[in-house]
Amino acid sequence: MTIQEINRFCENSFIGYLGIEFLDYGNDFIEARMPVDENKLQPMGLLHGGASLALAETVASAGSMLLVDENCYDVLGLQVTGNHVASLRSGDVIARAEIVHRGSSTHVWDVKITSQDQQLISVARVTNIIIEKKKK
Repeated sequence: MTIQEINRFCENSFIGYLGIEFLDYGNDFIEARMPVDENKLQPMGLLHGGASLALAETVASAGSMLLVDENCYDVLGLQVTGNHVASLRSGDVIARAEIVHRGSSTHVWDVKITSQDQQLISVARVTNIIIEKKKK
């Protein structure tokens, strides 16, 4: 898939609702951007940690999808953990996921989320399970 195809595939989903845009990918990484706007803030006006974790799971899951035959396998988030180390009120965040384990049934990704000026906002680890599609 190309970046444009990935973005089109996701536009009418929760990913599109969050405004996540995929930017680049390779054999062991994937990157995406998400705008920080009023829909992603907690009541104190800071980026909601849940929005950051949704971004982390999104990029890691997309990375796993690019590594499997999507006609034969589904990728599902199995576990997401994160630490929020700085806050942000506006702008964009960039998530870069790098694969640390590529097994036949699980993939593990480390995700760093930074501000536009490279300040570390959150770090996350995402584990995806890879399962065979059920025959219809």
